[in-house]
Amino acid sequence: MRAAVLHEIGQDKLDVLDDVEAVGFGPGKVRIRIRATGLCHSDISAMTGVLPQPAPFVPGHEGAGEILDVGDGVTSLAPGDRVLVCWLPACGVCPSCKRGQTHLCLAGFMNAGTPNFKRPGAEVFGFAGTGTFAEEVVVAAGCAVPIPDDVPYEIAALIGCGVTTGLGAAINTAKVEAGSSVAVIGCGGVGISAIQGARAQGAAQIVAVDPVASRREAALTFGATEAVSPSELDDAKQRITGGEGFDYVFEVVGKSATARTAYGATRRGGTLCVVGAGAMDDFFQLNMFELFFDEKRILPSLYGGGDVLRSYERAVALWRAGRIDLEGLITHRVPLAGINDALDQMRTGEALRTCITL
Repeated sequence: MRAAVLHEIGQDKLDVLDDVEAVGFGPGKVRIRIRATGLCHSDISAMTGVLPQPAPFVPGHEGAGEILDVGDGVTSLAPGDRVLVCWLPACGVCPSCKRGQTHLCLAGFMNAGTPNFKRPGAEVFGFAGTGTFAEEVVVAAGCAVPIPDDVPYEIAALIGCGVTTGLGAAINTAKVEAGSSVAVIGCGGVGISAIQGARAQGAAQIVAVDPVASRREAALTFGATEAVSPSELDDAKQRITGGEGFDYVFEVVGKSATARTAYGATRRGGTLCVVGAGAMDDFFQLNMFELFFDEKRILPSLYGGGDVLRSYERAVALWRAGRIDLEGLITHRVPLAGINDALDQMRTGEALRTCITL
Protein backbone atom coordinates (compact mmCIF):
# COMPACT_ATOMS: atom_id res chain seq x y z
CA MET A 1 0.00 0.00 0.00
CA ARG A 2 0.96 3.66 -0.07
CA ALA A 3 2.06 5.66 2.95
CA ALA A 4 3.83 8.95 3.58
CA VAL A 5 7.11 8.30 5.39
CA LEU A 6 9.58 10.53 7.20
CA HIS A 7 13.00 8.87 6.99
CA GLU A 8 14.89 10.98 9.54
CA ILE A 9 13.92 13.37 12.31
CA GLY A 10 14.48 16.93 11.13
CA GLN A 11 13.47 16.39 7.51
CA ASP A 12 10.69 18.66 6.27
CA LYS A 13 9.53 16.52 3.38
CA LEU A 14 7.61 13.27 3.35
CA ASP A 15 8.14 10.53 0.77
CA VAL A 16 5.08 8.76 -0.57
CA LEU A 17 6.05 5.11 -0.97
CA ASP A 18 4.02 2.23 -2.37
CA ASP A 19 5.95 -0.63 -0.73
CA VAL A 20 4.71 -0.13 2.84
CA GLU A 21 2.83 -2.86 4.69
CA ALA A 22 0.81 -2.50 7.89
CA VAL A 23 1.95 -5.12 10.42
CA GLY A 24 0.94 -6.48 13.81
CA PHE A 25 -2.50 -7.83 12.99
CA GLY A 26 -3.64 -10.55 15.38
CA PRO A 27 -5.69 -11.12 18.54
CA GLY A 28 -7.15 -7.94 19.95
CA LYS A 29 -6.21 -5.92 16.84
CA VAL A 30 -8.14 -4.44 13.93
CA ARG A 31 -7.17 -3.42 10.43
CA ILE A 32 -8.58 -0.05 9.30
CA ARG A 33 -8.87 1.38 5.80
CA ILE A 34 -8.11 5.06 6.34
CA ARG A 35 -10.58 7.32 4.52
CA ALA A 36 -9.62 10.70 5.99
CA THR A 37 -6.78 12.09 8.03
CA GLY A 38 -6.02 15.38 9.69
CA LEU A 39 -2.66 17.08 10.05
CA CYS A 40 -2.14 18.15 13.66
CA HIS A 41 0.75 20.30 14.83
CA SER A 42 1.90 17.37 16.98
CA ASP A 43 2.80 15.59 13.73
CA ILE A 44 5.04 18.52 12.82
CA SER A 45 6.55 18.53 16.32
CA ALA A 46 7.40 14.85 16.00
CA MET A 47 8.98 15.43 12.59
CA THR A 48 11.16 18.24 13.95
CA GLY A 49 12.15 16.38 17.12
CA VAL A 50 10.19 18.53 19.57
CA LEU A 51 8.16 15.46 20.55
CA PRO A 52 10.00 12.13 20.96
CA GLN A 53 9.31 9.71 18.12
CA PRO A 54 11.55 7.00 16.62
CA ALA A 55 12.16 7.15 12.86
CA PRO A 56 11.51 6.23 10.15
CA PHE A 57 7.84 6.77 10.82
CA VAL A 58 4.48 7.41 9.22
CA PRO A 59 3.02 10.63 10.69
CA GLY A 60 -0.65 11.18 11.42
CA HIS A 61 -2.80 10.37 14.43
CA GLU A 62 -6.12 11.99 13.42
CA GLY A 63 -7.86 9.49 11.20
CA ALA A 64 -11.13 7.81 10.34
CA GLY A 65 -12.11 4.94 8.09
CA GLU A 66 -13.73 1.53 7.97
CA ILE A 67 -12.84 -1.75 9.60
CA LEU A 68 -11.41 -4.26 7.13
CA ASP A 69 -10.74 -7.13 9.52
CA VAL A 70 -10.81 -7.93 13.23
CA GLY A 71 -8.54 -10.23 15.17
CA ASP A 72 -9.49 -13.01 17.57
CA GLY A 73 -11.21 -11.80 20.70
CA VAL A 74 -12.57 -8.60 19.14
CA THR A 75 -16.34 -8.74 19.56
CA SER A 76 -17.33 -5.06 19.61
CA LEU A 77 -16.31 -4.34 16.01
CA ALA A 78 -16.93 -5.95 12.65
CA PRO A 79 -15.75 -5.46 9.06
CA GLY A 80 -17.52 -2.48 7.50
CA ASP A 81 -17.90 -0.54 10.74
CA ARG A 82 -17.13 3.17 10.43
CA VAL A 83 -14.61 4.28 13.07
CA LEU A 84 -12.30 7.07 14.10
CA VAL A 85 -8.78 6.43 15.34
CA CYS A 86 -8.19 7.16 19.03
CA TRP A 87 -4.44 7.53 19.58
CA LEU A 88 -4.78 7.40 23.38
CA PRO A 89 -7.17 4.59 24.29
CA ALA A 90 -7.98 3.85 27.92
CA CYS A 91 -7.14 0.42 29.34
CA GLY A 92 -9.81 0.69 32.03
CA VAL A 93 -7.77 -1.00 34.76
CA CYS A 94 -4.78 1.27 35.55
CA PRO A 95 -4.85 3.72 38.50
CA SER A 96 -5.60 6.68 36.21
CA CYS A 97 -8.55 4.91 34.62
CA LYS A 98 -9.89 3.80 37.99
CA ARG A 99 -9.75 7.41 39.19
CA GLY A 100 -11.81 8.47 36.17
CA GLN A 101 -8.84 10.21 34.51
CA THR A 102 -8.84 8.01 31.44
CA HIS A 103 -7.03 10.65 29.36
CA LEU A 104 -3.97 10.06 31.56
CA CYS A 105 -3.85 6.33 30.83
CA LEU A 106 -0.40 5.32 29.56
CA ALA A 107 -1.48 2.12 27.82
CA GLY A 108 -1.62 3.81 24.43
CA PHE A 109 1.93 5.11 24.77
CA MET A 110 3.20 1.57 25.24
CA ASN A 111 2.36 0.87 21.59
CA ALA A 112 4.41 3.82 20.32
CA GLY A 113 7.68 1.87 20.57
CA THR A 114 6.49 -1.00 18.38
CA PRO A 115 6.70 -0.66 14.57
CA ASN A 116 3.29 -0.43 12.90
CA PHE A 117 4.62 -0.86 9.38
CA LYS A 118 7.41 -2.41 7.38
CA ARG A 119 8.94 -2.04 3.96
CA PRO A 120 11.75 -3.98 2.26
CA GLY A 121 14.73 -3.91 4.57
CA ALA A 122 13.23 -1.62 7.21
CA GLU A 123 10.76 -1.40 10.04
CA VAL A 124 8.62 1.75 10.12
CA PHE A 125 6.90 3.22 13.15
CA GLY A 126 3.54 4.95 13.28
CA PHE A 127 3.30 8.26 15.10
CA ALA A 128 1.75 7.86 18.55
CA GLY A 129 1.30 4.17 17.81
CA THR A 130 -0.99 4.86 14.84
CA GLY A 131 0.25 6.47 11.59
CA THR A 132 -2.79 7.67 9.66
CA PHE A 133 -0.87 9.05 6.65
CA ALA A 134 -1.34 5.59 5.18
CA GLU A 135 -4.03 3.73 3.28
CA GLU A 136 -4.32 1.12 6.03
CA VAL A 137 -3.28 0.85 9.66
CA VAL A 138 -3.34 -1.92 12.26
CA VAL A 139 -4.15 -0.82 15.81
CA ALA A 140 -5.49 -2.25 19.04
CA ALA A 141 -9.27 -2.62 19.00
CA GLY A 142 -9.56 0.08 21.68
CA CYS A 143 -8.10 2.59 19.22
CA ALA A 144 -11.06 2.12 16.86
CA VAL A 145 -14.13 4.02 18.06
CA PRO A 146 -17.40 3.58 16.14
CA ILE A 147 -18.88 6.76 14.65
CA PRO A 148 -22.52 7.47 13.70
CA ASP A 149 -23.49 7.15 10.05
CA ASP A 150 -24.25 10.87 9.74
CA VAL A 151 -20.70 11.93 10.71
CA PRO A 152 -18.47 12.28 7.62
CA TYR A 153 -15.04 10.71 7.76
CA GLU A 154 -13.34 14.12 7.52
CA ILE A 155 -15.16 15.42 10.59
CA ALA A 156 -14.60 12.20 12.52
CA ALA A 157 -10.87 12.41 11.82
CA LEU A 158 -10.68 15.88 13.35
CA ILE A 159 -12.71 14.82 16.38
CA GLY A 160 -10.05 12.16 16.91
CA CYS A 161 -7.62 14.74 18.27
CA GLY A 162 -7.66 18.47 17.48
CA VAL A 163 -11.35 19.17 18.07
CA THR A 164 -11.47 17.05 21.22
CA THR A 165 -8.30 18.68 22.57
CA GLY A 166 -9.46 22.26 22.00
CA LEU A 167 -13.07 21.85 23.07
CA GLY A 168 -12.05 19.85 26.11
CA ALA A 169 -9.51 22.45 27.22
CA ALA A 170 -12.29 25.03 27.43
CA ILE A 171 -15.05 22.78 28.73
CA ASN A 172 -13.34 20.08 30.83
CA THR A 173 -10.10 21.64 32.03
CA ALA A 174 -10.66 25.40 32.33
CA LYS A 175 -14.44 25.14 32.74
CA VAL A 176 -14.97 28.55 31.15
CA GLU A 177 -17.81 30.43 32.81
CA ALA A 178 -20.57 32.29 30.99
CA GLY A 179 -19.92 36.01 30.61
CA SER A 180 -16.16 35.66 31.08
CA SER A 181 -13.27 37.07 29.04
CA VAL A 182 -11.00 34.70 27.12
CA ALA A 183 -7.82 34.97 25.08
CA VAL A 184 -6.54 32.13 22.89
CA ILE A 185 -2.88 32.31 21.83
CA GLY A 186 -2.32 30.16 18.76
CA CYS A 187 -5.19 29.76 16.30
CA GLY A 188 -4.55 26.58 14.40
CA GLY A 189 -7.04 23.73 14.49
CA VAL A 190 -6.74 23.18 18.25
CA GLY A 191 -6.86 26.90 19.04
CA ILE A 192 -9.92 27.34 16.83
CA SER A 193 -11.56 24.46 18.71
CA ALA A 194 -10.72 26.11 22.03
CA ILE A 195 -12.39 29.28 20.72
CA GLN A 196 -15.48 27.27 19.81
CA GLY A 197 -15.47 25.62 23.23
CA ALA A 198 -15.29 29.00 24.96
CA ARG A 199 -18.15 30.27 22.82
CA ALA A 200 -20.23 27.18 23.61
CA GLN A 201 -19.61 27.84 27.31
CA GLY A 202 -20.96 31.39 26.94
CA ALA A 203 -17.80 33.51 27.11
CA ALA A 204 -18.59 37.17 26.45
CA GLN A 205 -15.27 38.22 24.91
CA ILE A 206 -12.96 35.85 23.03
CA VAL A 207 -9.76 37.34 21.68
CA ALA A 208 -7.82 35.27 19.14
CA VAL A 209 -4.07 35.91 19.09
CA ASP A 210 -1.92 34.75 16.19
CA PRO A 211 0.89 36.22 14.05
CA VAL A 212 -0.66 34.89 10.82
CA ALA A 213 -3.33 37.17 9.36
CA SER A 214 -5.25 34.35 7.66
CA ARG A 215 -5.58 32.50 10.96
CA ARG A 216 -6.83 35.63 12.67
CA GLU A 217 -9.44 36.08 9.96
CA ALA A 218 -10.48 32.43 10.30
CA ALA A 219 -10.79 32.77 14.08
CA LEU A 220 -13.42 35.47 13.65
CA THR A 221 -15.59 33.10 11.64
CA PHE A 222 -15.40 30.47 14.39
CA GLY A 223 -16.55 32.65 17.27
CA ALA A 224 -13.75 35.00 18.28
CA THR A 225 -15.09 38.46 19.06
CA GLU A 226 -11.85 40.01 17.83
CA ALA A 227 -8.47 38.86 16.55
CA VAL A 228 -5.11 40.51 17.15
CA SER A 229 -1.44 39.93 16.43
CA PRO A 230 0.84 39.13 19.41
CA SER A 231 2.09 42.72 19.44
CA GLU A 232 -1.50 43.91 19.90
CA LEU A 233 -2.34 41.65 22.84
CA ASP A 234 -1.41 44.18 25.53
CA ASP A 235 -3.66 46.77 23.92
CA ALA A 236 -6.55 44.29 23.80
CA LYS A 237 -5.95 43.42 27.45
CA GLN A 238 -6.13 47.11 28.35
CA ARG A 239 -9.24 47.84 26.27
CA ILE A 240 -11.25 44.77 27.22
CA THR A 241 -10.24 44.17 30.84
CA GLY A 242 -9.05 47.60 31.96
CA GLY A 243 -5.54 46.18 32.21
CA GLU A 244 -6.54 43.58 34.79
CA GLY A 245 -6.10 40.60 32.47
CA PHE A 246 -8.39 37.96 30.97
CA ASP A 247 -10.33 35.48 33.06
CA TYR A 248 -9.00 32.62 30.94
CA VAL A 249 -5.99 32.46 28.64
CA PHE A 250 -5.26 29.41 26.51
CA GLU A 251 -1.69 28.77 25.32
CA VAL A 252 -2.01 26.58 22.23
CA VAL A 253 1.53 26.86 20.84
CA GLY A 254 3.68 24.73 23.13
CA LYS A 255 6.52 27.16 23.85
CA SER A 256 7.69 28.63 27.14
CA ALA A 257 7.81 32.12 25.62
CA THR A 258 4.13 32.08 24.67
CA ALA A 259 3.23 30.45 28.00
CA ARG A 260 4.94 33.35 29.75
CA THR A 261 3.03 35.81 27.57
CA ALA A 262 -0.18 33.96 28.40
CA TYR A 263 0.60 34.15 32.12
CA GLY A 264 1.05 37.90 31.84
CA ALA A 265 -2.27 38.24 30.02
CA THR A 266 -4.15 36.33 32.75
CA ARG A 267 -5.75 38.32 35.57
CA ARG A 268 -4.88 37.66 39.20
CA GLY A 269 -6.95 34.68 40.28
CA GLY A 270 -7.62 33.79 36.65
CA THR A 271 -6.78 30.63 34.74
CA LEU A 272 -3.91 29.91 32.37
CA CYS A 273 -4.65 26.72 30.43
CA VAL A 274 -1.62 25.18 28.70
CA VAL A 275 -2.75 23.15 25.69
CA GLY A 276 0.27 23.20 23.37
CA ALA A 277 2.66 20.23 23.37
CA GLY A 278 6.21 21.47 23.91
CA ALA A 279 9.76 20.16 24.13
CA MET A 280 11.27 18.52 27.19
CA ASP A 281 14.15 21.01 27.28
CA ASP A 282 11.94 24.14 27.05
CA PHE A 283 11.36 25.34 30.60
CA PHE A 284 8.57 27.64 31.76
CA GLN A 285 9.81 29.80 34.63
CA LEU A 286 8.01 31.75 37.34
CA ASN A 287 9.35 33.36 40.48
CA MET A 288 7.99 32.13 43.77
CA PHE A 289 6.58 35.52 44.76
CA GLU A 290 4.37 35.94 41.70
CA LEU A 291 3.27 32.33 41.94
CA PHE A 292 2.06 32.98 45.49
CA PHE A 293 0.87 36.58 45.10
CA ASP A 294 -1.03 36.34 41.80
CA GLU A 295 -2.86 33.11 42.69
CA LYS A 296 -3.30 32.32 39.01
CA ARG A 297 -4.37 28.76 38.27
CA ILE A 298 -2.04 27.03 35.81
CA LEU A 299 -3.84 24.06 34.29
CA PRO A 300 -2.22 21.79 31.69
CA SER A 301 -4.72 20.06 29.41
CA LEU A 302 -3.82 16.74 27.76
CA TYR A 303 -6.18 15.58 25.02
CA GLY A 304 -8.99 17.78 26.33
CA GLY A 305 -8.59 16.80 29.96
CA GLY A 306 -11.53 14.40 30.18
CA ASP A 307 -12.91 11.04 29.15
CA VAL A 308 -12.22 10.97 25.43
CA LEU A 309 -15.16 8.76 24.48
CA ARG A 310 -17.56 11.12 26.22
CA SER A 311 -15.76 14.05 24.61
CA TYR A 312 -16.23 12.51 21.15
CA GLU A 313 -19.95 12.13 21.81
CA ARG A 314 -20.22 15.72 23.04
CA ALA A 315 -18.42 17.07 19.96
CA VAL A 316 -20.87 15.22 17.70
CA ALA A 317 -23.85 16.49 19.71
CA LEU A 318 -22.64 20.10 19.58
CA TRP A 319 -21.97 19.78 15.83
CA ARG A 320 -25.43 18.34 15.17
CA ALA A 321 -26.99 21.18 17.16
CA GLY A 322 -25.11 23.79 15.16
CA ARG A 323 -23.23 24.97 18.24
CA ILE A 324 -19.80 24.32 16.68
CA ASP A 325 -18.58 24.41 13.08
CA LEU A 326 -16.52 21.39 12.08
CA GLU A 327 -17.03 21.60 8.31
CA GLY A 328 -15.13 24.88 8.34
CA LEU A 329 -12.10 23.23 9.89
CA ILE A 330 -11.76 20.92 6.89
CA THR A 331 -10.73 23.85 4.71
CA HIS A 332 -8.57 25.48 7.39
CA ARG A 333 -5.46 24.64 5.37
CA VAL A 334 -1.94 25.90 6.06
CA PRO A 335 0.78 25.94 3.37
CA LEU A 336 3.38 23.30 4.27
CA ALA A 337 4.76 22.29 0.92
CA GLY A 338 6.72 19.19 1.82
CA ILE A 339 3.84 17.73 3.81
CA ASN A 340 0.85 18.97 1.84
CA ASP A 341 2.41 17.81 -1.42
CA ALA A 342 2.82 14.31 -0.02
CA LEU A 343 -0.74 14.19 1.28
CA ASP A 344 -2.06 15.47 -2.04
CA GLN A 345 -0.27 12.56 -3.74
CA MET A 346 -2.17 10.24 -1.42
CA ARG A 347 -5.48 11.84 -2.37
CA THR A 348 -6.77 9.89 -5.31
CA GLY A 349 -10.52 9.54 -5.58
CA GLU A 350 -11.89 8.07 -2.39
CA ALA A 351 -8.57 6.57 -1.32
CA LEU A 352 -7.76 9.23 1.24
CA ARG A 353 -9.31 12.58 2.01
CA THR A 354 -7.10 14.92 4.00
CA CYS A 355 -7.95 17.74 6.35
CA ILE A 356 -5.11 20.16 6.95
CA THR A 357 -5.80 21.64 10.38
CA LEU A 358 -2.67 23.06 11.95
